[in-house]
Amino acid sequence: MTLNSEVLNIRKLHRPKKEPLDKPAASWFGKDNIRGDIIDTLTIIFRTSGCYWGKQGGCTMCGYVYDSAFEIPTDEDILKQLDFAMSRADKKERIMVKIFTSGSFLDKSEISEYARNEILNRLYENEKVSYVLAETRPEFVTYEKALKCAEIMKDKPFEFAYGLETSNDFVRKNSINKGFSFEVFKRACKCAKKAGLYNKAYLLLKPPFLSEREAIEDMKKTIDDICEHNLAETVSMNLCNVQNKTFVEKMWERNEFRPPWLWSAVEILKYAKQKYPDLYIMSDPVGAGAKRGPRNCKECSFDVADMIRDFSITQDVKVLDRVNCDCKKTWEVVKSLDDFTFGSPIID
Repeated sequence: MTLNSEVLNIRKLHRPKKEPLDKPAASWFGKDNIRGDIIDTLTIIFRTSGCYWGKQGGCTMCGYVYDSAFEIPTDEDILKQLDFAMSRADKKERIMVKIFTSGSFLDKSEISEYARNEILNRLYENEKVSYVLAETRPEFVTYEKALKCAEIMKDKPFEFAYGLETSNDFVRKNSINKGFSFEVFKRACKCAKKAGLYNKAYLLLKPPFLSEREAIEDMKKTIDDICEHNLAETVSMNLCNVQNKTFVEKMWERNEFRPPWLWSAVEILKYAKQKYPDLYIMSDPVGAGAKRGPRNCKECSFDVADMIRDFSITQDVKVLDRVNCDCKKTWEVVKSLDDFTFGSPIID
C-alpha cells in the first residue's frame, strides 16, 4: 500500500458536486504586497475539469480537487467564469488578478490554449488590471509557453505561482505526495525568468509525519534553497490545515496530526526576512484558531494570526514582535519533545 493509493482510495469515495459551469468555484478580494506595491487583489478559482494529479490520487492535504467541474466546461464557460469574477471589480480603480484552477493554468486539459490566451488578452486590455498571477504545476512550464504569456501581457507584470511546498524531495514525496521534484521546479523557474516573468513559491508548513521542529527547519532550508538559487522573488507559506475528505483529515480524526503552531510561522518569517531582506515572504493563516487550523492558545491565536497578516502586507519584521503570550513556553517544550511522536499531538 503506497501513500498515493491511500489518498486515491479517499478520493474515490467522493465526487464533485453539480455546480454551474459558467461561474467560478470562488472569487474574492484581498490585499497583497507585490514587490513593494500594496494593491487590491482579486482571486479567481476557475472551475475546470480538475487537477490531473489529483485525479490520480494527489496531495495528502488538498481538498480543492472537489471544486472541479462534474463535466468538462467549454471555452465559453471558462470565459464566462472570468466575466462573472471580473464584474466584482467594477468599483475598483486598480487591481491584481490571481488565477487559480485548483490545478494548472498551463494544463490544456483544464484550460485550452485558446481560452488561456483569451483570458490573458482580456486582462491585459483591462485598464484596471496592473498585475496578473497564474498558478500551475511546474511540469507544464516550458519556455515557449512562458514566452507566449509574456508576449500577450507585454508591459504588465506576469507571475507563475507553484505549489512547491518544500525543497526536500523526500518530504514532498512521502509526506505530501506532490508528484514532482525540486529539479522540475528549478527548471520551470528558469524558463519563466528567461521569458521575463516572475516566480512565486507556495510552501507548506508541517505536512504529515513531521514534528514541529522538523517542520520549522524544513521551511528554513526551503527558503534558503530558493534564495540561494535565485528562483523566486516571492514566497508564500501556507500553514497546513485540515481540509475535508483528505488524507490529513483521516490522520487528524485518529489524533495523529495537529496543524502547526502560529509561533512556528512567526519564527520562520523572522528568519527569512532578516536573512533575505529583499525577499517578499508572506503567510495567510487560514482557519487560525480553529481545531482544524493552525493555532496557539485560545487567548492569542487570533491576534497572532492578524499579526502575521499585517507583516505580510507591510514586510516590516518589527510587526512580528507586536504580540506575546505565555503559551510560547508550551510551544518551546513541544518543539523539544514531539520529535518522538512523529508529529502526533503532544498537546491539543
